[in-house]
Amino acid sequence: MPVVDLRDARDFSANPYPYYAKMRAEGPVHEVRTDDLERIWMIVGYEEARAALADQRFSKDWRTTEHWSVSGNPINANMLETDPPHHTRLRKLVAREFTPRRIEALRPRVEEITAGLLDAMVPAGRADLIDAFAFPLPMTVICELLGVPDIDRDSFRLLSNAIVTPESREKESEAVHAMGAYLVELIEDKRRAPGDDLMSALIQAHHDDGDRLSPDELIGMAFLLLVAGHETTVNLISNGVRALLDHPGQLALLRDRPELIDGAVEEMLRYDGPVGTATFRFTREAVRIGQVVIPRGEAVLVALGSADRDPGRYPDPDTFDIRREAQGHLAFGHGIHFCLGAPLARMEGRIAIAALLERCPGLARDPEGGEPDWLPGLLLRGVRRLPVRW
Repeated sequence: MPVVDLRDARDFSANPYPYYAKMRAEGPVHEVRTDDLERIWMIVGYEEARAALADQRFSKDWRTTEHWSVSGNPINANMLETDPPHHTRLRKLVAREFTPRRIEALRPRVEEITAGLLDAMVPAGRADLIDAFAFPLPMTVICELLGVPDIDRDSFRLLSNAIVTPESREKESEAVHAMGAYLVELIEDKRRAPGDDLMSALIQAHHDDGDRLSPDELIGMAFLLLVAGHETTVNLISNGVRALLDHPGQLALLRDRPELIDGAVEEMLRYDGPVGTATFRFTREAVRIGQVVIPRGEAVLVALGSADRDPGRYPDPDTFDIRREAQGHLAFGHGIHFCLGAPLARMEGRIAIAALLERCPGLARDPEGGEPDWLPGLLLRGVRRLPVRW
């Protein structure tokens, strides 16, 4: 099986889907080379991806393999980078805040924030939709949920972007250490002045046996909730709007039939979801997928964007159709690491896009906006800017 070399695929960030289609046609898993990594394994088929996301032969913990190392920074002590039983313990502490009933209780506040952002944006007639709307909405929601409304959002955004869409290993390392220091101070401020919020609850949280989150675990949890709590929703909103603008017929249909918004958001997640690949997994043992055996101790990426364009799962997968039955997509993952905040992201996406279309009936790309600035790397899928006018 030949190695897929993505180092020369300079248009991959702009449109990875032709590359994924070619790989799927040749098999469900491939050895891949990137600018940063000499060898990783990428799973591209839907059924194989779904199975791998729930397969305990794949570990999420960097420490399970001698071939990989990660910094000792406490932001890595988060539940996305752990396995059971440690993962089970961490997730249980926070899951109670993300029940459907609690998420639904946030709806009036999400609607209020959305309306306020549009009140400020609409009179200008044009904007970078990400700066003016898609970023501040989920960032405000997650900060209020955690109880850190006074966070320096511009600084946090720069650090977050440098970690999840790194331009170089050096800048990523610098951002990781800066983020760790930033969160230590944030948690200490919250410890000194606790409130009725998620961060205060996590600081005080303990199991019946007296077990508490360690200082490093608190930092790791704060990092995961703050970063995952806004990054994916930013791209859900912006990718969804881009898909509508690229498909005028679908945009017109959604305007005529706003009741289709729930299904439209699911199709946006399937068609061009916010996460290109799940975070790294590592083989605990040799794993056979199709005709390929991935050796023990290897790094594996599950290509969610490829799986959700698999014609074996979705007929005519490269067509954007908001009436499609898109359920079962993998945009939020699958298995024990399924995105805890998926209900909140869905609600924010539905409210944001519906309100935007209502308030901006002439929404279109800004012809003076320039070429798209695509997010680098394999993890997140989206653009840094989305200039629009109405």
